[in-house]
Amino acid sequence: MSLQSDRPGAITTYPRSTPRRSAEYEDLFDQAPVIFAALSGPSHLLEAANPAFFEAFGGDRNGTGAPLADLVPELAPQGVIDRLDAVYRTGTPYRARGGRLVLGAPGTEREGFFDFTYEPRRDAVGEVDGVVVIAVETTVYHHAQLLAAEQRILLEQIARDAPLGDILTGMARAIEELSPELIVSVLLADPEGRHLWHGTGPGLPDFYNEAIDGIAIGPDVGSCGTAAYLRVPVIVTDIATDHRWDGYHDLAARAGVAACWSTPILATDDRLLGTFAMYHRAPKAPEDKDLALSAAFARIAALAIERHQAMEARRAAQKREKEAREDLAFVLDASTAITRELHYADCLQCLARLTVPTLAPLCSVHVIEDGRTRRIAVAAASRAEEDLLASPVLRDQVDKAVARVLASGTTESDHAGSSSGGGPVLPGVTGYVCAPLATRGRTFGALTLLATDRPLDGHVIALAEELARRAASSADNAHQFSDRVQLARDLQAGLLPPELPRIPGADLAASYYPAGEGLDVGGDFYDVFPLPDDRWAFMIGDVCGRGALAATTTGMVRHTARAAARLLHDPAAVVAAINTALTGNALDEDYFVSLVYGELRHTPSHLALELIRAGHVPPLVRRTDGTVEQLVQSGLLLGIAPAFDGAVCRLDLYPGDSLVLVTDGITEARSAAGEFFDERRLAEALLALPTPLSGAGALIEAIHTAVTAFAGRSTPDDQAALVLTAT
Repeated sequence: MSLQSDRPGAITTYPRSTPRRSAEYEDLFDQAPVIFAALSGPSHLLEAANPAFFEAFGGDRNGTGAPLADLVPELAPQGVIDRLDAVYRTGTPYRARGGRLVLGAPGTEREGFFDFTYEPRRDAVGEVDGVVVIAVETTVYHHAQLLAAEQRILLEQIARDAPLGDILTGMARAIEELSPELIVSVLLADPEGRHLWHGTGPGLPDFYNEAIDGIAIGPDVGSCGTAAYLRVPVIVTDIATDHRWDGYHDLAARAGVAACWSTPILATDDRLLGTFAMYHRAPKAPEDKDLALSAAFARIAALAIERHQAMEARRAAQKREKEAREDLAFVLDASTAITRELHYADCLQCLARLTVPTLAPLCSVHVIEDGRTRRIAVAAASRAEEDLLASPVLRDQVDKAVARVLASGTTESDHAGSSSGGGPVLPGVTGYVCAPLATRGRTFGALTLLATDRPLDGHVIALAEELARRAASSADNAHQFSDRVQLARDLQAGLLPPELPRIPGADLAASYYPAGEGLDVGGDFYDVFPLPDDRWAFMIGDVCGRGALAATTTGMVRHTARAAARLLHDPAAVVAAINTALTGNALDEDYFVSLVYGELRHTPSHLALELIRAGHVPPLVRRTDGTVEQLVQSGLLLGIAPAFDGAVCRLDLYPGDSLVLVTDGITEARSAAGEFFDERRLAEALLALPTPLSGAGALIEAIHTAVTAFAGRSTPDDQAALVLTAT
């Protein structure tokens, strides 16, 4: 748009006074969408400007009369003032299309594109006395052109089967160039739809991408996990205050991101493919253009991922031909993997899992238990096959085939439409084989493979029979191992109270984690039981050693304590009675016991406790204000000397206070470097908890989490804990 012709030196006269001209400018341009400003003199004083000028360039709307360079200082370094000087000196207008300007104060800059016209303004005698600026902002149009170009490039890459990672990373970088304030991330859903894995995130720190790689899909798992779960866009305008980001607040703060808008990426058949997320470094709600940008690129990402998955499926089909020549190696590897499984159910589940989809897309394993046939393991290549196996008609036919194989001890199959084993054609199945699981002269189960996409050939049936033969031996060994583990667990359960009692004014929680596989009965124990006169007894202890003798000793300690506590009203006397029972019994001298025994009563204001420690891990008291105290009074281990001498500790717990008792399996848990978790780290774990807590259960969970994080899940010793919180 121009106020005069493009001929250099053309004259536009303004004979009117400045106030009158300003009024006319306002009448002409006040409501116009174009940007207008009238500048006077060599200093380019802002004489008049419409609202569109201030919306685009900022500045004080009452700042007329000040130099433009003072009102919008960022214009001078970008050459705008020099252009205005040239127009003022020469009287020659200047026009530009798509001029780029960075506007705004440091930290709030924005990029804009404009079509400019700078017209010289002349007075009544023809002298230049100012410059008229008329501009149209074309930022949206410019970005739309760039966006369309980037989309064409991405679609061409998809058509050329470029690597998925390259496509997604190129897409992210393109968006970040178009909108520098945004950071883009793409996460890919696993086939089961349970986790999201890293796809791309070039603008995010490596530690952040690694931390969210493999996050679970759920209703409150950040923006992306929630969007994948709900399958709708999830907009989090302030990460620091959003409950869905619990557990990730510190991570986001370290990465410098404060807002996250996530959109699910869905396939044409509505399968979840992943999530497309845009982050912002400050708390912010998305604008309409942001939502449109997210939707557009989520669709492109869906095309890329679906194309990638289709290509992967085709490569897998080609690869199966090669794998058919490696079947023997598969059987050897599979049988080795099955042998590694020590538990019966795990062994057979491993068998089912290893057969799918290498041998067939569906597998089930049945066993005879207590005279009845039970399906113990299932594996399916897809949800469709899983649903097929769940259909009553097919399930009934499979059960009948299994019953025939269990009765005959021979393989039954139906491949390529012929009933070689005498069985019927199963609905929805292109072929099946049911092979017996037999060992030591008896058939105890059956392996069933079902094909839905192609017939089973004789080679696959032979492989299934060989795998079933090898797996049967491993499963039989695992069954014996599982029986031994279950026996140990049953014995251990008998040494612990079936459930904690309800005590007025107190909240109780306990935990017990056996060492290793739990093959031997451990010596850790705890107990809580009522006493006369509205009193309660509690104790936690550890018998040296494991196995039957440790279990016998544990049982004797518990029963002695329960009997003595009802007759004796002194914790020291009860512990002395336990010591007498231990030293007077014909036990091996190495079998000694550490113990904390206490009694409590409920008063109107608090819990009054008396407890005595016999060589055990010192109890800890966590007060309601978050402080932690250690009770150091101690007596000797029990079972060492005929007489026991120990001091009783008296303790008051007010509402919110907690008594924490643990065995040395917790304090002596070792890290990979060989360090003990020790009593100091236990106290630090309690100190780190928020105040107030929700009860004893929260303390138990915090202890287990801290120990597991330090030493891992596997432990060489039993771990027991008992927490009592006053309410």
